[in-house]
Amino acid sequence: MTRQKLDSTAVSEKLAAVSSWEIDAGETALTRHFRFADFSEAFGFMARAALVAEKLDHHPEWKNVYRNVDVRLTTHDAGGLTDLDFDLAIAMDRIAGTAKT
Repeated sequence: MTRQKLDSTAVSEKLAAVSSWEIDAGETALTRHFRFADFSEAFGFMARAALVAEKLDHHPEWKNVYRNVDVRLTTHDAGGLTDLDFDLAIAMDRIAGTAKT
């Protein structure tokens, strides 16, 4: 299923709900750095986020080094940001909020 790419106005409006995230210059991706207490918490965050991503059928680009997780969200088939990216960002923020950071 193809998703509709959001225009600049919609991206700006949705960005308010994910203020901890940054947007790249071309408005093609959301990025965020998460830092946890230790590797176990970082990995637990990734496991919980993976379950949400699977339900959404929308998978992040991410990297984990020890207690740090870097995330990049974009919808490749739309060529930029869609509602799915913001939905997953909100879910990840909620999940990270349950961890001791």
